[in-house]
Amino acid sequence: MSSLKGKLYLIPTTLGDTEPLEVLPYSVKKIIEQLDYFIVENEKTARRFIKRITPKKSQPSLKIFKIDKYADELEVRTYLDVCLHGISVGLLSEAGVPAIADPGAEIVKMAHVKGIEVVPLVGPSSIILAMMASGFNGQNFAFNGYLPIDSADRKSAIKNLEKLSKEKGQSQIFIETPYRNEKMFNDLKSTLTPTTKLCIACNITLQSEFIKTLEIKDWKNEHPDLHKKPTIFIIHKE
Repeated sequence: MSSLKGKLYLIPTTLGDTEPLEVLPYSVKKIIEQLDYFIVENEKTARRFIKRITPKKSQPSLKIFKIDKYADELEVRTYLDVCLHGISVGLLSEAGVPAIADPGAEIVKMAHVKGIEVVPLVGPSSIILAMMASGFNGQNFAFNGYLPIDSADRKSAIKNLEKLSKEKGQSQIFIETPYRNEKMFNDLKSTLTPTTKLCIACNITLQSEFIKTLEIKDWKNEHPDLHKKPTIFIIHKE
């Protein structure tokens, strides 16, 4: 076994069909050029991204480990074993940065347990970019992931987040499955109080990017097209 362990590189990707080097630093390209081992959610999209950012890299030489819902748990535990032999591995997210609203967090946790150095690389996080552009409290905010699917439970969760925002001065961030964005938007308009502020950030970094913050009473006159578009919702109650 090598006395020097390989590293786990957390490799960011684009948030959509954008040229990689328009939103990613050149250092990401250089790291990918050095790696042959990758842990990914979707092999097809991962290979396509690697080919776009490093066209000359040999695709047959890539060793791809998958962490999708079909991955065997015992097998996943072996994915970082090559690091113990001095080989570095790249962790790729489906979109944006690994381990944030992403199953890659389990791989990072495993790296720490095994004493493998974790190296996060700079790239676009829709959550952080939306927060930056919202005009809300950047000193105190929380990411809540997905809200309940059931309509009554979702509305209850929305009211609880609004209450929490007012009590703590804390901006509340959440996401929705893109095809349910319209339902979420309608529930927010019908559930939140008129003066609560809502930021909607859609298709971040793409040509069709839409980011807007308004009070709920003003959102009732707005009809953004959110259907099947990756969207971040942030509420803030003063």
